[in-house]
Amino acid sequence: MDATTRTSGSGPADPDGVLHGAVVAVAGAAGPAGRAALLRLAEAGATVVGADADAQRLAEAVDAARYAHGGATVIGDTVDLLDPAATRAWADRTEKEFGRIDGLVHLVGGWRGGATFAGTDLADWELLEKLLIRTVQSTSLAFHDGLLRSDRGRYVLISAAGATKPTAGNAAYAAAKAAAEAWTLALGDAFRKAGGEDGPRAAAAILVIKALVHDAMRAERPNAKFAGFTDVKDLAEAIVGVWDRPAREVNGNRLWLTPGP
Repeated sequence: MDATTRTSGSGPADPDGVLHGAVVAVAGAAGPAGRAALLRLAEAGATVVGADADAQRLAEAVDAARYAHGGATVIGDTVDLLDPAATRAWADRTEKEFGRIDGLVHLVGGWRGGATFAGTDLADWELLEKLLIRTVQSTSLAFHDGLLRSDRGRYVLISAAGATKPTAGNAAYAAAKAAAEAWTLALGDAFRKAGGEDGPRAAAAILVIKALVHDAMRAERPNAKFAGFTDVKDLAEAIVGVWDRPAREVNGNRLWLTPGP
């Protein structure tokens, strides 16, 4: 852990919410989607533990969630999610401090692409493999046991429709997203097997989007339509909705927020 920001209020924002009393970790919490997720999870009554490599942006995101929902507990930890040991220490520390861990939302993202398949730069793959695959590996392995101990454990991956239908210029991105999906589905199978005849207690689910849009993007491009894009606030709502559904229903499934193939 490089730095820690701890800010809290007197209690959960929504004592009657489905996530009341839950502890949810958010990987990649400092970006626009992460900020929206922190806000919505805090509003839903969860204790929220965000992680990001950018300490300053993470502190700003944590403060925003705290001030929007003064009764919530929001924490930020600067964690190198490419380091499996550091990630496991983050998971262990979180469960030890709060007595449970009920979710990991994976929002670490990144994009690189080109105009043609032949023009693909393999340096793009080297970057995306780290951002989109290795962080999924680190977080899923680190939080696996804690999520199984929960009565409502959820691992939520955000993926893209391009993983299912790649385009020529997005080979590296689509391949990395597809690999992250496969890894998450394997986690779901582990949860299924651990549940036995009673079905899974924990679930690994994939939310599939075309692309994301947020207010700053709209301000920068006021004439753009962003057709088919998912607003980060709607994504945050869908993330909370994964806890509304039984583990058996969402485990090992792609949940489409954009039209499927």
